Amino acid sequence: MSSSEHKSPRSGSIRSTSPGIHDHRNNEPTPAQFQAFSCQFFDRNEAASKARYIYTKILFFRTCLIIVVMFAVFSIYWGALSSVPARGLQGWIVDFDGGRVGQAITRELSGLSTPAVSWKVRSSQDFPHGTRDLVHAILEEHCWIAVATNPGSTLKLDAALKGVIDPPYNASHAITVYGIEARNENAFRTLIRPNVEMPLQKVTHDFATQLIRELASNSTDTLSSINPEMLVRPIYFTVNNLRPFDIPLATAVTYVGLIYILILSFYVVNSTLLARTASGLERRLTLSSLIRIRVITPVIIYFVLSCFYSIVTLAFKLPFDRKFGRAGFVVFWMLSWFGMTATGLALETMMTLLTVKYIQVFLILWMISNVSVCLWPIDALPRVYMYGHAAPFYQISRGVRTIVFNTKNEVGLNFGILSVWIIISCLSLPLIQWYRRREEVHQVQDRRP
Repeated sequence: MSSSEHKSPRSGSIRSTSPGIHDHRNNEPTPAQFQAFSCQFFDRNEAASKARYIYTKILFFRTCLIIVVMFAVFSIYWGALSSVPARGLQGWIVDFDGGRVGQAITRELSGLSTPAVSWKVRSSQDFPHGTRDLVHAILEEHCWIAVATNPGSTLKLDAALKGVIDPPYNASHAITVYGIEARNENAFRTLIRPNVEMPLQKVTHDFATQLIRELASNSTDTLSSINPEMLVRPIYFTVNNLRPFDIPLATAVTYVGLIYILILSFYVVNSTLLARTASGLERRLTLSSLIRIRVITPVIIYFVLSCFYSIVTLAFKLPFDRKFGRAGFVVFWMLSWFGMTATGLALETMMTLLTVKYIQVFLILWMISNVSVCLWPIDALPRVYMYGHAAPFYQISRGVRTIVFNTKNEVGLNFGILSVWIIISCLSLPLIQWYRRREEVHQVQDRRP
């Protein structure tokens, strides 16, 4: 007789005791029926029903959470785009001419403010060195756009009408529009330039119409002796783009690349968590030692990753030497390092507070709130978006524009604000980690007999 068989003491029949074999005298399932990989989703036994309930409950709760996040967080980005322009970008009108050309441009253009551009008349006396001071003010970002009637425009026009000017009269030298595309290429191309050129087209057309009427009322002989081109366009304008956004690759590091930096930071946060958990260091280390490796380790990794991020950018020939010369690459590298550290340590801190279950919610909020203030100028967004002046993405974008396009130099301020974010994380992470360690200690003590 097999060792897996024995006689029943009462009936003397042989019963199988091998695991996994049904007892045919009743319909009760044996534990073997619940082995791994052996069930269907809609099985009706108790274990399957319980697993199905837990599965459905978790997915329902998480789906509801995603819906709440969509309405709460996505509205930040949607609101930024749907409200543009919520406020007009400041434009200056400066009359360096003082004659009828300058007066006509100032009078008519100041009455043509649009939702995108709010005009302000500035006296020429505010700029002792003329257009040179005006250009400096624009480069220092005191306004977004400036329309200047150039000195002597009326005198040159009158001389040309009399036929006594040399060299030949150029109508487009009467007015100059100054702007900086590299400050925000989207605003310059979509909001500023169209809303400046169209009003100026109207103003110069009205001036030409008025001039023809004046000449016609004075003398027909005078009108017939004037070059027809001057009658059609006696004055016009030239757009002087002081800092053109002439490198399409820069979009990768001023906007899209910022999202990549955040993704890399989140990858590092997950990697360090996996390493601590798999190695057992999460439970083995003292609190102070755990805090140190949670701060120092990612900072070192960010240093290395930001270096290769900068090298990849350099390989595709993004110029780093327009503002700081050869040191531009190092400045870009350090800016990327500080940016990764600022965004990454914030994720590291919130990972401790929210745990793996809910860190994705903060990641979406962190990304959307940063991205929303980088696509369009904060000056054109509703005032609630003023927080963007302290957002890490905005600081990185501003610093990169200075390095690549030689815009206003606030790199020191950019590093300073990023450093504040790093310090906040370095102070809050130990406190949250201390709180979590207390919970873990209590759990361990509760398990003890």
